Amino acid sequence: MIKYTDTRVSKIAIAVFIGGLSLASPAHADGSSPSGSITKHHNDRDRVEQRIKTMHDKLKLTPAQEPQWKDVAKVMRENESDIHKLVQDRHENEPANAIEDLESYETIADAHADGLKKLVPVFESFYKNLSTEQQARADGMFGKFEGRSTLHAVNSSNTK
Repeated sequence: MIKYTDTRVSKIAIAVFIGGLSLASPAHADGSSPSGSITKHHNDRDRVEQRIKTMHDKLKLTPAQEPQWKDVAKVMRENESDIHKLVQDRHENEPANAIEDLESYETIADAHADGLKKLVPVFESFYKNLSTEQQARADGMFGKFEGRSTLHAVNSSNTK
C-alpha cells in the first residue's frame, strides 16, 4: 500500500474516490430500465466535466500551470470512461445471482482504486506546484466534495 506523508494529498485521494463512487451506481438501481444508461453516461461525463471546470475556475490557474492541469483533467476523463464501460457492461449483462452481483461491484471498485493510482501521482505533482493560496482552495474544494465545511477542510490540512 502507498503511504503519503502529506495528509492533504491523502485527503484529496479520499475525496476523489468518494466523488467517483457515484459513477459506479447502477443507472437502473431505482427500478428504471437499463436503456437509461446512455443518458446516465452523459450525466456522468457532464458531472466530470463540470467538476474539472469548477476546480479549474476556483483554483485560478496561471498559464504556466495549465499543462499539468491538462494532465489531471485527462486522467479524470479516462477514469470516468473506464468506469462507464464497466457499469455499461453490468447493465447489459445483469448478474445472475448474488455472487456475480458482488463480483461485478468488486470489478468496479477495483477500477476506482486503479483510477486513483493513476490520479494521485498526477494530482500530487500538480498540487505541489500550486501556490499556498491555491492549495488552500483545493483543500477546501475536496472537503466540500466530502460534505465537510471548507473551513474544516483547510484547518484539518494545516494542523496535521
